[in-house]
Amino acid sequence: MAQQSEGEPLVSSLWTRSLISGAIAGLTVDCSLYPLDTIKTRLQKARDHTAPQTRVSLRQTFRGIYAGLPSVLFGSAPSAASFFIVYDGVKRSLLPQTPIANQSQPSRTHIILTHSLASSLGEIAACAVRVPTEVIKQRAQAGLFGGSSLAALKDILALRHASPGQTHPHGYTQVLRELYRGAGITIAREIPFTVLQFTMWESMKEAYGKRYLRGAESAASIVETQIPASTSAMFGSVAGAIAAGLTTPLDVIKTRVMLARREGSEAPVRVREIVRGIAREGPGAFWRGITPRVTWIGIGGAVFLGSYQKASNTLEGRRERAEKGV
Repeated sequence: MAQQSEGEPLVSSLWTRSLISGAIAGLTVDCSLYPLDTIKTRLQKARDHTAPQTRVSLRQTFRGIYAGLPSVLFGSAPSAASFFIVYDGVKRSLLPQTPIANQSQPSRTHIILTHSLASSLGEIAACAVRVPTEVIKQRAQAGLFGGSSLAALKDILALRHASPGQTHPHGYTQVLRELYRGAGITIAREIPFTVLQFTMWESMKEAYGKRYLRGAESAASIVETQIPASTSAMFGSVAGAIAAGLTTPLDVIKTRVMLARREGSEAPVRVREIVRGIAREGPGAFWRGITPRVTWIGIGGAVFLGSYQKASNTLEGRRERAEKGV
């Protein structure tokens, strides 16, 4: 078997690198930190004010902590891969990968706008895959259908048939509507979160590159493989935690919208009504679950972006500069 020569990429296609690296990152973070996501969802679930308020035991809190995991395993890899294919593609199109003689380098504003546009378009692509799996996952996490992803999916698929006495629309259009319930608010949450996270992450990597990677001739041309995975993970953790905290109210609204159908009637769910319902619980309700969310995404940012960087570095076939004494 032929040996890989020095500096020769393990995977030459940039698109394939983005796909494989993104898929590895998505699976790694979702599987490793799933329990924190479950706790966050249960904290954000609307409380039943008609039931007696009893203290929830530690055992009850952690029971079925992996409920809904099959749905995530099915969707996390293609969702993350879709994000990075679009994200990296837009960056490669709008930012020079290598410095060109006699050509002015992109301004700081241009770089920030490019990262914002790339992350926004990437999230829209990822949500096309993520939202249906998120709907099923959160219903299982909330304890509905016995915590079974399959039962939650069957309940949605059953909408293609009309039940006796039902007057609401049915058919495959209704199934798609239910699978993509909360798509709008999910995108409204993900875009500001991703713009904040990736802009901060890229900025920190750029600052690191300017300070420590003396061989890079321009900030815009710093290739991801020049950044050690451990450093990328640290930056991803800080950026993710800050972005998660700031976007928690949108995450609470998104969770309530996705759970709304099983929380009450079959009537269409309006985001405005969901927001009013949360507001009636008090201002603190918008920040419910912030601790596990910040913890989950802070750690998840390190795992997600660290594993992405490591996979990208490996596929490009270059040793990280940290290993060369930088």
